[in-house]
Amino acid sequence: MMTKQEHIDYWVKAAENDWATVQNIFKAKEYIFALFLAHLVLEKLLKAHWVKDNAENTPPKIHHLVYLANKTNLSFKEEETNFFNLINQFQLEGRYPDYKFELIKKYKATETKTILTTVNIIRICLLKNL
Repeated sequence: MMTKQEHIDYWVKAAENDWATVQNIFKAKEYIFALFLAHLVLEKLLKAHWVKDNAENTPPKIHHLVYLANKTNLSFKEEETNFFNLINQFQLEGRYPDYKFELIKKYKATETKTILTTVNIIRICLLKNL
């Protein structure tokens, strides 16, 4: 059986692996997939915080970042919550071709880089607070 810290470490390692992949996928100009993985990075780090802040070691099987953030002891500014809502759109919906094609039209290199910069800022803050 894994300890609480091992569960936290599991989520952190998974997020860090995904973050490395985000960088490679962005370089390959697969912007929507990079944004999808960036969502996973934040989701996994929020799940690490969920484990830290709750009695159980298994976070809920949910992907909504605002929901997860609200189930931790962390405090977020309104702009961060708004950002979580923005990046939620890259979660499951990004897997469906018609929706994905709409996202591809909207999110090019510049827009993606801006979002990834914010993801990285939040990622670093989440890691520091574990």
